[in-house]
Amino acid sequence: MIEIKHLTKSFGDKTVLQDINTTFETGKTNLIIGQSGSGKTVLMKNIIGLLTPTSGEVLFDGRDTVTMSKKAKVELRREMGMVFQGSALFDSLTVLENVRFPLDMFSSLNSRERDKRAQECLERVNLLDAQNKYPAEISGGMQKRVAIARAIVLNPKYLFCDEPNSGLDPKTSLVIDELLSGITKEYGITTIINTHDMNSVMGIGENIIFIYKGHKEWQGTKDEVIDSTNEQLNDLVFASDLFRKVKEAKRKS
Repeated sequence: MIEIKHLTKSFGDKTVLQDINTTFETGKTNLIIGQSGSGKTVLMKNIIGLLTPTSGEVLFDGRDTVTMSKKAKVELRREMGMVFQGSALFDSLTVLENVRFPLDMFSSLNSRERDKRAQECLERVNLLDAQNKYPAEISGGMQKRVAIARAIVLNPKYLFCDEPNSGLDPKTSLVIDELLSGITKEYGITTIINTHDMNSVMGIGENIIFIYKGHKEWQGTKDEVIDSTNEQLNDLVFASDLFRKVKEAKRKS
């Protein structure tokens, strides 16, 4: 579980996040949504530790990252897995070598054990057959699955995903959503996903935090989104005709 208490972040005299209070739950897919420029990416960076809050607390199972020592932060980062927007794979390494990379950096396992662990993660994302291919030889969706396998190879307690469906077609996006949701439950991870994808919101949004102009405007589940009367939330989630019709149909039923 990750708790955010009274988090404020300013750059000079400009306040980007104002008094954010929320909880990201273990074993659930926690989504951060909001329009471009709302502050959701800044929030994610403050949680991960790429930025330091101006004030407030960021608690990883009770451990405050704002006040902890540099050594403790290094140890905490070993409990984190990350899936970047562009997959961020090494072009010169095979799929297996990409997944094994965190083990090569941080694990005390021998070479055979590292290969075995990497192969287990590739099998979990249904890509074991591609282990000897290079990133350029596989599709964008497969690259994203490799990135997920790499993110979980160190058995993280916390998984952070920045726009995991960016650049993917709807069908592939659904595969990625189901994979992230399944892994979250299977391993009991606290997963936080920063997304613009409203299909993800309606599909795997078990705990949704909506950031609007630097404030936490709304929090709830995908089921509660349908009945929400929050005007700003509705303008974002139901911007398309299709989603508006879905909302209207569910309200009438």
